[in-house]
Amino acid sequence: MGATRVLVTGATGYIGGRLVPRLIARGELLRCVARDPERLAGRDWSGVEIVRGDLADPGCLPSVLADVGTAYYLVHSMAEGEAFRERDRAMARSFGEAAAAAGVGRIIYLGGLGRTEDVRSRHLVSRQEVGRTLALAGVPVVEFRAAVIVGSGSASFEMIRHLVERLPVMVTPRWVDTRCQPIGVRDVLDYLLETLDLPDAEGIYEIGGRDVLSYREMMLHYARVRGLPRIIKALPVPRPQLSSRFVGLVTPIPRRIAHPLIQSLQTEVVVRDDRALHEFSVVPIGYDQAVERALARLATDEVVTTWASSLASLGRGVPEGRQLSSHEGMLLEQHRTRVDAQPQRVFDEICALGGDEGWPAGNALWQLRGLMDRACGGVGMRRGRRHPRELLAGDPLDFWRVETIDAPHLLRLRAEMKLPGTAWLQFEVLPDDPGNGGTGGARVEQTALYDPRGVLGYLYWYAVRPFHRFVFPGLLRAVKQRSEAP
Repeated sequence: MGATRVLVTGATGYIGGRLVPRLIARGELLRCVARDPERLAGRDWSGVEIVRGDLADPGCLPSVLADVGTAYYLVHSMAEGEAFRERDRAMARSFGEAAAAAGVGRIIYLGGLGRTEDVRSRHLVSRQEVGRTLALAGVPVVEFRAAVIVGSGSASFEMIRHLVERLPVMVTPRWVDTRCQPIGVRDVLDYLLETLDLPDAEGIYEIGGRDVLSYREMMLHYARVRGLPRIIKALPVPRPQLSSRFVGLVTPIPRRIAHPLIQSLQTEVVVRDDRALHEFSVVPIGYDQAVERALARLATDEVVTTWASSLASLGRGVPEGRQLSSHEGMLLEQHRTRVDAQPQRVFDEICALGGDEGWPAGNALWQLRGLMDRACGGVGMRRGRRHPRELLAGDPLDFWRVETIDAPHLLRLRAEMKLPGTAWLQFEVLPDDPGNGGTGGARVEQTALYDPRGVLGYLYWYAVRPFHRFVFPGLLRAVKQRSEAP
């Protein structure tokens, strides 16, 4: 009784990472739980209590839920493999029971849309099952059921997005004509936030955008917004496994996630109970506008709450060296190392890269790329930098722009050269705590991120990747040597 703290689970995820800043702006007393709190390092979340905890471990729940009045439940285990349904059900049961024991007043949960009697996919069955399981212990639950959430970083939307971007002609299964009611991510967040102002809200609320479209129409609308001519032909494909394997090959969505998503796309997910429209003040936008907003976020400096919100940062035990991967629509190349120097010293050396001193690895290649950019009408390397060692948000740095800087943890540069896509270069610095097996120095992760535009975007990425093998490790080696120099 009297507990006023708001708990956010899944704060490292796509929805949770966007929800927390809005709750901060409301002045809520917040606690976030994460298996690896270091993934939240560098966030401007002043005043937020961040605790370490794994919801799969019931032993951590009493302390996580202590003095919590409202809990947002925004976790799922779809990426954990075939046993995700059982894992989700067990976590929801433990969380609901611990919430009842702690006196939590209400749980707010984001699940999946679809008539229960029509749902066949394990993904949607699990999403709805979690909502019912949370409520079994007696804590009131507000369950929002949504279909495809339109926003960069949403797995369903990224699957659609990359199919359209990569394939001028698509031969698809017949599920492409299944109807869906997609919803913009901002509308989802508005529903989640407004619940705090509606103490009588309880039960299931189906939420969707203004338009009801087939998946074929969603892809063609996306193509029109992007100015990409596309042809889609539907044919019978007997097994969803074939579709998920194809999606795993063509898009950045791993097959273990694509398979349950493909199964769910065979179920019509349309709002049939519009109670949310009458009890909440949210006025959902249309699909095209939601797509335009999602793409605009990637074209502005506001990307920190899209792909970066769920991009894992350096964790303990992560091996040094190079890693190629994709994440939530981005192509990634990551390099990691440990440095025997304090994080501030390392960060200062990172901030000194470029400008008149050049780039310590492959400087001739950097200069050549700048000349090519100027020849195409771009900014090239002629801008240099404002100060030889200091950087501020918005500063030019050769053909980069400082998008985010949070000393001594995070520097993110956004490319302003001519590209068939959008590129970032990010450096993360974290202390290597000797109490946890570290050296007492710093751990550094350098990540090149690329959001390709169409087929040319992917061809460009694979064409320059051989040069990355030389340039990016060289940058980290130079930072390490300079930081460790006496």
